[in-house]
Formats: sequence, C-alpha cells, structure tokens
Amino acid sequence: MIKVKNVTKYFDDFKVLDDFSLNVKKGTIYGLVGPNGAGKTTIINHINGVLSPYSGEIEIAGESVYENEKIKEKVLSIADDWFYFSTYTIKQMMHFYRDIYPRFSTERYEVIRDLLKIDEKRQIRKLSKGMKKQVAFALVLSAMPDVLILDEPLDGLDPVMRKQILNLVIADVNDREMTVLVSSHNLRELEDICDWVGIIHQGRMITQKPLDDLKGSVHKYQLVLDDVTANRLSENENVLHISNTGSVYSVIMRGEAEKTQEMLSTISPVLCERVSLTLEEVFIYELGGLGYDFKNIII
Repeated sequence: MIKVKNVTKYFDDFKVLDDFSLNVKKGTIYGLVGPNGAGKTTIINHINGVLSPYSGEIEIAGESVYENEKIKEKVLSIADDWFYFSTYTIKQMMHFYRDIYPRFSTERYEVIRDLLKIDEKRQIRKLSKGMKKQVAFALVLSAMPDVLILDEPLDGLDPVMRKQILNLVIADVNDREMTVLVSSHNLRELEDICDWVGIIHQGRMITQKPLDDLKGSVHKYQLVLDDVTANRLSENENVLHISNTGSVYSVIMRGEAEKTQEMLSTISPVLCERVSLTLEEVFIYELGGLGYDFKNIII
C-alpha cells in the first residue's frame, strides 16, 4: 500500500534521509520508531506529499504521492501540531473537511462526536491539547481515509480516551482495511496495536519486521553462573548486554531462540530462564548495537 524506495533527502548540506526504504502492507498498523532526529517526521511529510525527495520513489496504491490530488483525498494525517483555522468552531471545521474530502461521512462524524462527547459549538483554539486531538480524530476518521498517518497522535489524551481513540482506529483497520503508519515515542502503546515495526536511525531503515518476528530476534535470559563462565559468555558476539546481581546474570542475546538456548546449554548454567522482551527493550538493544551507550540503563 505504502512503498518508499531508496529515498534520500537533504536540508541544505545535511542528509536527513539516507537511501531510506519502507513497505507498509494494506490493512496493517505499522509503527515507525527511532531516536529524536532520526528522520521520522521527515519521511512522514514525504508520504503525506508535503515534501519531495532529492532522489527515490514514494508511492501509495501504486501512484506517486507528490502533487497527486486524487491520492491525497485518501491519505489523511494527524500530527502533534494538527492544523485548524484559529477562528473556527468544531462544526465549522467539520464543514471544511466535508467540502474537501468527497468520502466524508456526516453520519460517522455524528457517531464519533457523540461517543467522544464533543461540543461542536466550541472554538477549537480554546480547547485543551487533548480535546483538540479528539476533534482531529473525529474529523479525520469521518473522511474515511484509505491511509491514516499519525505522528505522536495520542499525546495529551488521558488513558481512557487513548483507549477509545485506538479502538476507533483498529475498527477501521478491521472493517475497511485502512492502512495506518504511526510514529510515537510511546513504545508500549505501539506494542499494543502494531502488526509491523520499523526502526529508523540517522535517516536509514535499520530493520523492519512483523512485531512478533522483531521481538523474536532478540532474547533475554536469566542465568545463575560463576564469574569465570560469565566473563567467557560476555565475549560471545551475539551477546548485546550482560549484567548481574551476585551470581544471577541477566543476558540479552541476538539470534534464533533455539540456537541461543543451545549455546547457553553448553556452559551448563545452574539456572537458565528465558524472559519476554518488550518492544522498548528490543529498541534499546538494537540501537545499542549501533553505538548508543545504554550501559547505565537498568531493564
């Protein structure tokens, strides 16, 4: 559905995107994660058709995005600084969306408006950040997009409202095969909703996999070892991190689960227990392998 192929982008002499590629399948929720300044917002603005790449291709449903009005009718986005007219009420903004987007459903808008208890007579500029986000989702989802692009979309929402909003998004993915690309610093939130995850670092795609496969490529074990064996284990090239409290060692390893367990069995630990990793932990240790210093982070 979304294909980004070998995109490079410069701002003056600074290379923001470096031969960046991304592939999002129809009807999936794809989480794009990376440290600050990695290029997440820049690639999102390319997919929105706001920016044109220095080189490379960006397509949605097989068509180029930049200056393509028909595609842009089906691709909507919500950013942390969602645009609205400063003097408009919510209802006036709804009329604006209805005039622009031919598939806008007034019936769906009214359902979401009532569900979120939105007072459409209020001026948007007088709303809190969380209320503005609710209005944005009500309008954007009512436009019935084929592709929804979200950049830090839930910031400012309380936990109950986050759940309601996510349920609305997931319902559209399930019912209409809407495709979602979401960038967020809240990795635990992404872990709850994403099918695929891509990790971007310094403008390059480091890895993109189904979430379960990504989490299955890095493993965490708790072992009971003597110091000599632990030192020998730390020299293994697949060990990303090792720490201990007394004789109990926490070891992070990259590789297939069966092979890592086979290797650990050769050192005959007193105890060997595999522990589930979160997306946050996978992210930290993937970047740790690229030179980030996470030695003082306790997980």
